Amino acid sequence: MRKIYLAGGCFWGIQAYFARVSGVLESSVGYANSHIANPSYELVCSGISGAVEALELCYDEKRLGLGEIVDRLLAIIDPSALNYQGNDIGTQYRNGVYYLQECGGDLDIIIERIRLWEQRNARKAATEAMSLQNFYLAEPYHQNYLQANPQGYCHINIDSALKLWDTSSRDDCYSADMQNLNLAKIRSKER
Repeated sequence: MRKIYLAGGCFWGIQAYFARVSGVLESSVGYANSHIANPSYELVCSGISGAVEALELCYDEKRLGLGEIVDRLLAIIDPSALNYQGNDIGTQYRNGVYYLQECGGDLDIIIERIRLWEQRNARKAATEAMSLQNFYLAEPYHQNYLQANPQGYCHINIDSALKLWDTSSRDDCYSADMQNLNLAKIRSKER
């Protein structure tokens, strides 16, 4: 079992999406890289903590590779968006991939996948790629929020995103035309 930490807007949607990906063993949402120990949701939203809403993802590396995880994240968010995704605006909604220090080789994979996304889309990604400094679990009501509240707000149309991934090859998924189609299809609400 390996762990990686993902950020891309509201953590509800990221968790709900990855819960349906084969090879994911478990996940929880929380606050990564905070300047303040154990911040509350309200403190994170204020921007004072510097934390990012993130997903702690535990996965079976024999069934799901880190490269695919990063590719999937980049497909369901706008990697070029700085401090927002969909209607979620603020530094806590920045996007990134955070690895554990003991998994230092993960950084090379993360950087390579981001570089390939930039190359295929002729855009600069704002996606952070760095080691995890800390992670604090979010309040219980945030855990698996969209499973408990299926009509809750989500910046990702999860069904469309999963279907698009399943029907596209990885290379096709990141061509500029496919990325534009992807972004149009997976947005559940206009800004």
